[in-house]
Amino acid sequence: MAKLAKFILKLLKVLLIVVGVLFVVYFWNLDQKVLGWAYKQVNAMFDRKPVNQVF
Repeated sequence: MAKLAKFILKLLKVLLIVVGVLFVVYFWNLDQKVLGWAYKQVNAMFDRKPVNQVF
């Protein structure tokens, strides 16, 4: 019975840590900040260069 209690406590601890991390990520909107930064980096690499076309 003691082994089962230890397992349940470990499982509860892991679940609380996961929920806490997810809460912090979404509360501080970190996912959107990281994606916004990555989007700017990709656009800087693949932006089209200005072209002078004369017709």
